[in-house]
Amino acid sequence: MPGGEAEPARAKARAGERRPLEDEDAKLVTLARAARARIGAVEGAAVRDGDGRTYAGASVSLPSLTITALQLSVATAVSGGAIRLEAAAVVTEASTLDGAGQAAVRDLGIGAPIHVAGPDGRVLGTVTD
Repeated sequence: MPGGEAEPARAKARAGERRPLEDEDAKLVTLARAARARIGAVEGAAVRDGDGRTYAGASVSLPSLTITALQLSVATAVSGGAIRLEAAAVVTEASTLDGAGQAAVRDLGIGAPIHVAGPDGRVLGTVTD
């Protein structure tokens, strides 16, 4: 995948933490689930920018273009004028966060939490590095 040089990060819950997400982060999971379901994509993702605006996308796999859901969500945010990300969420069946998507979020959101959830919306873990 393009930009996939980064090592995939395991989505690990912080030790001992099983707290529900704050409302704004839970909204990201809901938007990611909807983006995934809308077209039956492998993954859905959503990001929130520094102004509180949200952007969602689904993974795309065409003969001439492959982009992860997180990459698309970040690209949509940037094309909408975002210069900083506060948080992100990805809904996937995978047990790891893809390196390309994580790198895209980190371009605008160093330290921003990336919540990884299963298709049912249950958060499996949060990546912060």
